[in-house]
Amino acid sequence: MSGAFQYRPKFRDIRVRPPKPEEAAAAADVHQLKPGQRACEWAGCRRPAESRAPKARDLPGEHYWFCQGHAGEYNRNWNFFAGMSEAEIRAHVDDEVQTGGRPTWQFKASKYSREAAAANKAGTGQGYGDPFDLFGHKPRPEPVAPQSKFGKLERQAFVDLDLPETADPAEIRARYATLVKRCHPDANGGDRSAEHQLQRVLKAYKILQKAKLA
Repeated sequence: MSGAFQYRPKFRDIRVRPPKPEEAAAAADVHQLKPGQRACEWAGCRRPAESRAPKARDLPGEHYWFCQGHAGEYNRNWNFFAGMSEAEIRAHVDDEVQTGGRPTWQFKASKYSREAAAANKAGTGQGYGDPFDLFGHKPRPEPVAPQSKFGKLERQAFVDLDLPETADPAEIRARYATLVKRCHPDANGGDRSAEHQLQRVLKAYKILQKAKLA
């Protein structure tokens, strides 16, 4: 075979180019955030935040942003009623049942409206009667708050023990013993979640003892 028709294979350099240092660092970081993603707010976590969790009971519009795992861990340990006495919890539940936890307003016109001004003339024959006081032209007596014979500390102590201020020493001692047994870690298999409430009960009983009420 002549040299003009001799087969000559051609080789190409197919070796893979090594990555640049910045490309290698980006490939090694599997938790690198993509555009538009936010970082998890859990300390030391670099994963993207996908779930939100409430910050506090009195901050309903503010949230933390966590990854799914840390959001579950945060929510398992979050207690909406933490720091509230039994009386406060009961009042909150009653408010939720009655109003859904939303503010309410009186369904009546302002006493400065023209309807109220017309009702004010009813006694002179120039207006109309308002027997149900819908327009607020009749002066209403200011509500008088009941006077308590106890100070702020004693009143709060009765609240913490979930007792009325008319409770006698025997009732106070019985309630104290019941709450201590209920909140003590030994009665809850070592669970210390009710320890904060136990401290409030102990403090309340000491206050009532100092006031010679228990």
